[in-house]
Amino acid sequence: QVQLVESGGGLVQAGGSLRLSCVVSGRPSGGYVLGWFRQAPGQEREFVATISRPGSGIDYASSVKGRFTISRDNAKNTVALQMNSLKPEDTAVYYCAADNGRRSLTTKPSDVDYWGQGTQVTVSS
Repeated sequence: QVQLVESGGGLVQAGGSLRLSCVVSGRPSGGYVLGWFRQAPGQEREFVATISRPGSGIDYASSVKGRFTISRDNAKNTVALQMNSLKPEDTAVYYCAADNGRRSLTTKPSDVDYWGQGTQVTVSS
């Protein structure tokens, strides 16, 4: 069983930055495609960013491309999301995700095998 624990959420003004971190425990994180998703009130969970097992493959949602950066450290079993130039529409609960399938990247919530508990990000205007 894999456990994912996020940290780093909070309240920030528009234009500010936050860094989310996720610790993977139970099994080595290198065996999983990792990613971040988010869910705003009344909306479905949506893809934000994903990174392949070795870290060489990365993809972002168009809404965050150029502002967010995903990274992973398999030696420390962590994945991070650096969020810059935050906008009020980035407000959501952010979830760390792990996929142990054959995909090289994970962009669909239905492909995720393990979820973290979520961390709230609120961007004020």
